[in-house]
Formats: sequence, C-alpha cells, structure tokens
Amino acid sequence: MIDEIRLVQRRLQEEGEKMQAFFEGLPGADWSQTVYLDGSGWTVRDLLAHFLSAEQTYVEYIRRLLRGEAGLPADFDLNAFNETEVPRLRRLSTNDLLGALRSARAATVATVAGLVPDDLERRGWHPWLGDTDLGSVLKLLYRHPMIHLRDVRRALKTGKPVRSSEGAGR
Repeated sequence: MIDEIRLVQRRLQEEGEKMQAFFEGLPGADWSQTVYLDGSGWTVRDLLAHFLSAEQTYVEYIRRLLRGEAGLPADFDLNAFNETEVPRLRRLSTNDLLGALRSARAATVATVAGLVPDDLERRGWHPWLGDTDLGSVLKLLYRHPMIHLRDVRRALKTGKPVRSSEGAGR
C-alpha cells in the first residue's frame, strides 16, 4: 500500500507538470477557443480555472476524509458548483491562475505524501464516484485533467467545440 501511495503521488506530480506545460505552451489565440458545446461553453482559459477550482476542492476533500468527515454531502450538485466556480475565477489573470494551480497541485502532492496505507481505505461521498474510498478519488484526481485536456486538444485541432467527455459531470 505504501507503493500505491508513492505511485499516486508520482502520477499527481507528473500529470500536474504535463498540465502546467500544456497551458504554459499555448499561444494567446488558443485561450479563447470554446471547448464544450454543453454547459456554459467553457473556453480553454475556463478549463484552467476549472482545474484550479477542482484541485483546491480535492485537497480540502482529502483533508476532510483524513479528519474522519464524510466527504461531500450526497446532494452536492457538481455541475452547479462548477458553473459557479469558473466565473468566480475568471477575474484572475492567466498567470495568476497558472501560479495558483501550481501551488494547489503542490499542496495535493504534499498531502498525499503524508498518507498512510489505511488512509486509502477511508470512505466518503464523491459526486462523480458516489460512496467510494480515498484511493479511487486520488486516481480520479490525476485522470481528471487528462480527460479535459484531450477535449481541449480536439477543440483546438478542429477549431470547433466538442461534447464533454465527462457528460454532465464536469
């Protein structure tokens, strides 16, 4: 189980670096490309804000489980949360979003580094996974940006928005 914690920590670090590199390498014109047909039609820059919001929320979620709390409430509306958070973060500059995302991922990696094997079995409610263990949530955490970045690449390649790969659960 220690190996599993190290694996998750490494994947979070590596995928975080890939995510940062992707955004840091984007030309200015790409930031305004609409990515999704569904929801409020997020742009590439909106996805950066979404990643920041999600990362901050996930690290707090992990800390709640470690304190013995139940994760998120069963009636937590993920779509409503996302549709509130992204506009809230639009006021930040792109550089501020990138810096805050780097800091938030570092906090997540540090939190995971402090886990013990039994922590991976802690259970809580997650709006996408339902009643689940922390180990599953951590895997989703490093896969989440991978899913969205695939959509971003498709939208940038074609110049057209796509349907969300995650359906209603952005």
